[in-house]
Parts: sequence; C-alpha cells; structure tokens
Amino acid sequence: MATLVIGNLKNNRSNAGFTLVEILVVLVIIGTILSIGLMSFNLADNDRDLKTESRRFMALSEVALDEATMQGREFGIELMSRGYRFVEFDAFAGRWAELPGDDTLRLRGLPEELAFDLYLEDKRIPLDDDPAPFEDPDENSGVSANNSYGPHLLIFSSGDTTPFELHIYRDFDDIRVVMRGDALGTMEIINPDDIQ
Repeated sequence: MATLVIGNLKNNRSNAGFTLVEILVVLVIIGTILSIGLMSFNLADNDRDLKTESRRFMALSEVALDEATMQGREFGIELMSRGYRFVEFDAFAGRWAELPGDDTLRLRGLPEELAFDLYLEDKRIPLDDDPAPFEDPDENSGVSANNSYGPHLLIFSSGDTTPFELHIYRDFDDIRVVMRGDALGTMEIINPDDIQ
C-alpha cells in the first residue's frame, strides 16, 4: 500500500508543473495583449493631439479677431502644410509684416504626424511647407501684385473674416477634424463627435 501512495505522488508532481511550450504560449498571449493596448493608447494620444491643435487654432484666431476689432488692426493667417503664423497689415508701409514680440500670435507648428488642408470657396488651396517670404521694403524693383505676399485668411478690424474650411488630419490614417469659419468671424468644429 505504501508503494501505491508513492506512485500516485510521483504522477501528481509530474502533472503539477508547466511545460516550456505552455509558458511560451502564455508569454505570446500577454505580449499580444500589451501591444494592442499600447497601440490603442498611442491612437488615443494622437486623437488628443487633433483636438488640442484644432482648439488651439480656433482660440488663437479668436484672440486675433478680438485684437483686430478692439484695436482697429488688420490681421492675417498664413497656413503652411504643418503650421501657421499670424501677420499684421502695416498701413504706413502698405505691406504685411510679422508681429514682433507677440508670443501668443507667434509662428506655430503642428505635431509631426498632423497636417492641414485648406479650402476656400470649396477649392483646395495648396499649402507650402515653409512660411512665404515677406516683401523686402528696401527693394525698389516694383513687385507686381501677383508676386506680393498675402496671407490665406484675413481678419479685418470690422470683425469680418475670410470664410474658410480647414481640415487638420493625421497622415497615417487620415482621421480629420474639420473647422469652418464664416464671413462674420464665427468659427466652429464641424465633426467633434468623430474624435473621442
């Protein structure tokens, strides 16, 4: 009878452990679940970037509109494929210029994976990668109106603005936030429910 107990004890010990194959399968399953979780976390972060950048653009545009109407200034917004800058019309010089020392309305860049598409009057406007150069006030060559600098969007001291539709999107999956502005300076996000 003692031998029988020892024999059963040996069988239970050999069945109690895990084989190397079982451990490897569990590790593969855990690794897969973790990688899916990390990918979801990264997409949520990117969605946050889309929301943040669209809200920042709208907030800064509203600041420029407020300054234009309160101070009687004319502003413009130049859009690049991955950034934007605010400019001001210098009435004395008759040209557009940067806003010196204005940290709020400074040149802004988008995070690496985000980009802009601009539509004016339902036509897609090609955007450059870099800001356009301003007219050189010292150059007396008489720059033609076709070659002179001009921003894409205008913000007038009357409160009127250029009507536009601006898409901010992610390169790799083309998820977009669409912003629209009308001639009266009202701006809105068209598809806020698309972004969680």
